[in-house]
Amino acid sequence: MRKFVIGDRVLDERDRELQTLLPHAYDQRLRPMCMCTVSPVPMYIARMDDQYLIKRMPLSGRDHDPACPSYEPPYELSGLGPLIGTAIQIDASGKAGLKLDFSLTKRGPRSAPTAPTEPSEPGIRSEPKKLSLKAMLHYLWEAGELTEWRSTWAGRRGWGRVRTSLINAASQMSTRGVPLSDMLYVPELFQPEDKDGIAARRAAALKAVQATGSGPRKLMIIVAEVKEFSPAREGQRIVVRHMPFPLMIEDGAWRRLAARYETELELWRSNEAFHLIVIATFGISTAGIASVEEVALMVVNEHWLPFEDIHELRLLEKLGHLKRKSVKGLRFNLPRDAPIVSVTLPEQKPAPIAMFIVPASAGVEYEHALTGMIDTRPEIAPWIWRVAEGEMPKLP
Repeated sequence: MRKFVIGDRVLDERDRELQTLLPHAYDQRLRPMCMCTVSPVPMYIARMDDQYLIKRMPLSGRDHDPACPSYEPPYELSGLGPLIGTAIQIDASGKAGLKLDFSLTKRGPRSAPTAPTEPSEPGIRSEPKKLSLKAMLHYLWEAGELTEWRSTWAGRRGWGRVRTSLINAASQMSTRGVPLSDMLYVPELFQPEDKDGIAARRAAALKAVQATGSGPRKLMIIVAEVKEFSPAREGQRIVVRHMPFPLMIEDGAWRRLAARYETELELWRSNEAFHLIVIATFGISTAGIASVEEVALMVVNEHWLPFEDIHELRLLEKLGHLKRKSVKGLRFNLPRDAPIVSVTLPEQKPAPIAMFIVPASAGVEYEHALTGMIDTRPEIAPWIWRVAEGEMPKLP
């Protein structure tokens, strides 16, 4: 059971007084301190569905005790490692400053939007020092704790909870001194009884990217669930859930998007329980048309956990029935032929488990990189599934 210091009070997480204190602490911007270690770890208070929750600060998970629910695996085991201190910088208050590899301003005549592509020669390219659009989505997902799962959470994670988690995560981030939450739009869960209120809040949020004439135009980032793709007179429509108008994308960009994310699209279409998440930069023309500038996709399962292929999906299905927490690893900017931890089991005793899936195409370089990753964290036990050798090994 966690204990927190809030102001001059020490309370455990089951204390009835904690829920009474949290709204006041939230308004006063007090920072709870988790006492799971000798040096208390700073946290923050988030508001979710009219409840107040204590959440960990960006990249602070590994500072918690492994037995603490706020613990998360070391970022060296995922694609987050190369971005720390460069693309992601944590300030003295614990908030994350981000360097983005995409623009939030549009200048000059409209050019064809793009779908991010992976480097063709990742072995000779230096590590990127900025967040790509897909890496931005991965970071929001991880910071929002949407990579974590227990079987006891089944049925409790819908789009409303996903949206709130993303917005709370963005509230702890900024880029070029501007809060990321001011640039991020996540469609609100549609409720017929509040349709006028939702429409008013949407209009207020999107006002900043409504074109008013010539000159540079501001863009926003949207994170939403794709409902369908449909042809337009020119280009394609990306129809997203809980939004009354589509995102328009030009033909050339659509073809590149479909080619780049062929695997994600195939997986999404294979099962109606899966969700397809789109992240895009977009602006709104003087005619009121929302047009995509840059776009990326991510497929997630029914619990909103990302997965890259059928092997990861099978592993998530096996772990999804367990009460112990699992944490999905994400790739961020890393190419597909680089090893990452697929899932971590932080509560496993006597040591946390890092689960790796080695593809059948893996060669000597892949195995060498995997060995290096494992050797850097000797306190974490590896579990390895080499797909070429047969069925999934027994779970720990």
